[in-house]
Parts: sequence; C-alpha cells; structure tokens
Amino acid sequence: MTLLNTLDLTYPIIQAPMAGATTPELAATVSKFGGLGSLGAGMTAPDVLNSEINTIKSLTDRPFMVNLMVLSEYESSALDSEIPAWLSNYYQEKNIEFTLPKHPALSFAEQLQVLYDNPVPVASFTFGIISAEQVQRLQSLGTRVVGTANHPLEAKAWADIGADAVCVQGVEAGGHRGGWLPQSENDPLGLLTLISQTRACTDIPLIAAGGIMNGKDIKAVQTAGAELAQIGTAFLTTDKCGINDIYKQALLDASQGGRSSETRLTRLFSGKQARGLLNDYLHDFAQFESAHELPPYPQLNAMTKFLRAHATKNRDAEHQSLWAGQGVTLVRQERTVELLERLVRESYFDRRRLIFNSAYNRVDTVLKEYNATGINYSQPLSA
Repeated sequence: MTLLNTLDLTYPIIQAPMAGATTPELAATVSKFGGLGSLGAGMTAPDVLNSEINTIKSLTDRPFMVNLMVLSEYESSALDSEIPAWLSNYYQEKNIEFTLPKHPALSFAEQLQVLYDNPVPVASFTFGIISAEQVQRLQSLGTRVVGTANHPLEAKAWADIGADAVCVQGVEAGGHRGGWLPQSENDPLGLLTLISQTRACTDIPLIAAGGIMNGKDIKAVQTAGAELAQIGTAFLTTDKCGINDIYKQALLDASQGGRSSETRLTRLFSGKQARGLLNDYLHDFAQFESAHELPPYPQLNAMTKFLRAHATKNRDAEHQSLWAGQGVTLVRQERTVELLERLVRESYFDRRRLIFNSAYNRVDTVLKEYNATGINYSQPLSA
C-alpha cells in the first residue's frame, strides 16, 4: 500500500509543520483540499495545543498532522548558559528590556501527553527521536508516526523503531533542520542525494522536504524515490499562513528583486542550524556564528526572543528570523487554495505529458520497425 493510501490523501502534498507560522485554518484548508495539512506545535503550550487540535477537527474530517520538537527534560528546563555579551550589549543599545524565562522551552513530555489524550491522524517529530514504546502507543491510538531525518542513519533509526514514514529534509529546506546526529551537520546533504542514500539503506516510505516549490519539483522527488512532497516556504506567503506582514513582505521582496534572495544556515537566532533570508542581524553578528561561541538550542532561542519581538513590534525585517528555503524566489502572494490548485495542475499536467510522450515513443518505435521490413502494410494480407 502506498503512503498516499495509508494516510488517505488525494494528492501527494504535505504542508510543512512550521512552528510559529502554521494555523489551524491553514492545516484544515490543505486537508480539505486533499493534501495533508500540518500544525507546527513545538512551541505551543499543551492547553493551547489541545484547543488547536479541536479547532482543526471542527473544520475538517480529513487527516491532518501535528508536529512536535523532541527535547529531553534537561534541554527544555535548563537555562545554565550566560547570555552572550554581544547580545546583551545589543539589548542595552536598543533599550530592550528582557527577563530570561525560568525554562527555555515547553515540556515535550507534556505536549506528547496531549496527543495521547486527544489523538490525531498523523504525528511527526523533529530535533530528535522518540522510543519504540512511544511509537507503538501512538499507533495503538490510530496515529501514524512520521520521523524527520537529515541523514540516512537518522532515517534508518526511525525505521528500526517502527515509524510509518520518514520525512527526509534536504539542506535546501527553510527553517530549522530536524536532524540530531553529528553527521547531519558535518556534511549536509542535498535532497536528491539524501533520498538516494536513504533509499539504499531502508525501505521505509519517504516524504521529501527541501526546496520544493512547484509541481515539477513534486514529480522530481517522486521519481527519485519519495512518495510525498512536504512544502513549506511556498505556503508562507499565502493567506492562511500566520506569519507577520513584514516577514511575508520580505519573502515577496526576495522573489521580486526588492531585496537579496540569499539564504543562509545559521545558529545565531536559536543555537540550532536553521535556514533563513540574509538580513542585517545575520550579517552584523556573523563572527559569532561558530557553535562554541553560542549557547545551545533552546537556550539561545529563549535569549533572542526579545530581539525578535522588538523587531516585529517595530516592523523591522532586519532583526527577525526570516526562515525560508532556497526556493524563496518562487514564492507568490496568493490564496492557499490557489497554491494547492497550481501544484496539482503543474504536477498532473507533467505526468500526463510524460505518459503521452512515452506512448508516442512506443508507437514511433513500432512504426520504424515496420518500415524497416519493407512490407507494404496498407495492402491486405493474402490467404
């Protein structure tokens, strides 16, 4: 059975679960269309998460996905690093008041409990891997489990604990990278290479993510060995997305030549590698980019929260985290449904054309073989 059938989808399209950008309305719109809408819930409090799940269920009876960030109890609770001097100085220069929180992130265990108490059709996980027992518990509740991998060994690890599928995220992808093994950062793989190498070591169904912006990209990753395409950046500039107007305009400007479309992998906002548009913040503090200079994720993320909030309040794109993939030049300002219709139209047109070309080539070959015999096939055969 294909993953399309397993997840009960009409089209091989997953809207990426981008924390801070996805909304219940966005997820429901994609799911009602026939794709898999997703809610990026890694930064969502448990009570809010429960409410948002119920909202999606009230908006559609189609399958949808909830994504959580896998953090240990220590990672989510410890704030034992000093705030970097350059960041503290910036706050002082800009008169930005800040008080560090008691904990840098929400409890993953408490978020996961919401999925046990209020089951969802699909649950995906990033930044780490859960246990086989947790996978089995989710599956016993009717939830399909999807892991995230930046390296073939991470994909195999998910396969070994019984996950239903793995989303392989190429280096082209916008936002945070989902892997956790050192190999995934030491030698980041492009999406097609990652699909090929992963397919060589495991037969678990694959979802492709990273730089996918149109129907041709969907067909390309399917040809390479993935069953479904997970698309993020293209949805950011649609009407149902929850990002602020300044962020959205920066993406559109990058696509229209109004600002640089260069993207960069950086740890400067959160302590974990993520890809976003190059802006003044990334340029001005690039000298502190190396991992040993920075507090780890999620501690630095908690420390830069005030910088990002101040930038948003002041409509300043140059100090926001403008997460975007390498396909950002292809974003459009359009309704979410319009994007979905275009993706289907492009991908299915291409498939019909391939089928037609294949059939034409077969007929052309047969005719050439007939002509080579010298027989006149327009005359009836004698008895």
